[in-house]
Amino acid sequence: MKISNKFKYYTVFALFIPLCFSACKKYANPQAVYEDLNRSTTKQRKVLIIGIDGLGGSELQAIAPLNFTAMQKNGKYSLSTNKGISDAAGWVSLLTGTGFVKHQILNDNFERYQDPNSDDHGTITSYRNVLDYITQFKTVKTGVVTPWASLRKYLSNSDFAPTVNTDIAVKDSTIAILKNQASLGTLIVNFRDVEAAGANGGFTANNAAYKASVTTTDGYLGEILATLKARKTYANEDWLVILTTNHGGSSAAPTSGFMLAYNPSLTQLELKKSGFNTISFKTSAITAIVPNDNGFYNMSDNKDFTVQMQTKFNTSNNYPQFLGKSTLLNSTTMTGWFWMQEGNTWNLEFGGSANGGGGKQQLQMSGVLANGWHTLTMTVKYVNSSTRTASAYVDGVFKNSYNVSASKNINTTEPLKIGAFGGESDFYAANLTVFNTALDATTIANNISLKDITQHPNYTNLIGFWAIDEGAEGLLGNKAPTGYNMVLGGQYKWTSLGTDVPSGTIADPNYVVGAKSYVSTLGDAAALALYWMNIKILNEYGIDGNPFLNQYELEFLK
Repeated sequence: MKISNKFKYYTVFALFIPLCFSACKKYANPQAVYEDLNRSTTKQRKVLIIGIDGLGGSELQAIAPLNFTAMQKNGKYSLSTNKGISDAAGWVSLLTGTGFVKHQILNDNFERYQDPNSDDHGTITSYRNVLDYITQFKTVKTGVVTPWASLRKYLSNSDFAPTVNTDIAVKDSTIAILKNQASLGTLIVNFRDVEAAGANGGFTANNAAYKASVTTTDGYLGEILATLKARKTYANEDWLVILTTNHGGSSAAPTSGFMLAYNPSLTQLELKKSGFNTISFKTSAITAIVPNDNGFYNMSDNKDFTVQMQTKFNTSNNYPQFLGKSTLLNSTTMTGWFWMQEGNTWNLEFGGSANGGGGKQQLQMSGVLANGWHTLTMTVKYVNSSTRTASAYVDGVFKNSYNVSASKNINTTEPLKIGAFGGESDFYAANLTVFNTALDATTIANNISLKDITQHPNYTNLIGFWAIDEGAEGLLGNKAPTGYNMVLGGQYKWTSLGTDVPSGTIADPNYVVGAKSYVSTLGDAAALALYWMNIKILNEYGIDGNPFLNQYELEFLK
């Protein structure tokens, strides 16, 4: 059973929701709460966002076009921004500040993606684009210049939206707006030729046509910046220029992009991920789940499987079910399997109450959850209808086993889930792995410190691998050959643990103690625009992006 990972995403509902309504794919624009940031400035803040479709960070670095390189000297930038998963998805992420896992817009019609395996008639969450906030909160005009009609339609709330069909027309129209519109507050500009050039010969600096297109677009960028600085009102304005892309590579095979925040007052700094980044599953409100696996991770009454996860428990809590695919335990009634923390004891629990099987069957491994990172492994081996053996290993060492055949069918519609249910928790997790076979003791012992999952001897049996080291947004990518992604819920926070890594993770060789870890996402563009325009970003907006310039205010707040 081969399941592509690219489209196995499902809507995650933020704790704070801008607007929900039923059964419709189109999005209304909900009202927002207005509150200006209390910052004094003698100049009027303005924003110019320029998106160059299909330009990857590595290619940009290799080509090093003249104007971009000059802008770096007065910018904070990343050359490895998280990729959008399609043309439209990338643009919606950078305009709404949310990742695809939230906005669910994938195709070029800018409508919400509908999973063909699900009946999509539930609640839909709408996320406003950045121009909505700016025009509501500020007395300025906005504009969009793009040759892509669908993007122009998506931003139909702009004041200026000239119809153009080529990138050179984009450049000319942008210059005209900058010259003639003194009341302009935010302008969004989109170039498309680079992606078109990459589609004919490759998205690489070695493709002469691609490199030439990047250089040409960089020339347009230089003309636009010169026009911006020549505005009659420029002396009374304070412009932030955000240069980015919807993704590197093609829409069908996207790669990492880039993000540059430019202002003459900024000093040069490349923003990078630093050290090992993971999630603190602290309290029952923070979870990671596979929202709908269509039964893929159900193991019935006769399937062999292995589940392994590396954990670091920070407190000695009692009774949280911290990993599993199970109903909540009610006395001894349960269906599925889960792992439970009982102080420093690790419990395996099985049951099939809803399917005619027995209730809770428990296996305990005492004193194994304390003192840092541990690799916990559970194998389930079907022998016959009366013998199905579940075994537990800690750091590759066999601890105990028991017969769970009395549970019978453990299938459940509950999701595969990391995080406390049935209690409170406080732990870090990494490298959750699921195989559709019961690994033997030798294989487990020999691979607990494996740092490249593709080299596992049972890689073809791998149906789920989530490293939990993305460092940003709410998606845990499944790096197995098949299976589904996981999504985060609650007010989760990515934490950099530096070189404190589990055995299956490569420590960052360039990590400097105390260094900030920063993972750039497309949503940063919207967050930066609102921040620069002195519009407070409230939790209700659901924005995932990071307005990272707020960490460098000493450079531009005089």
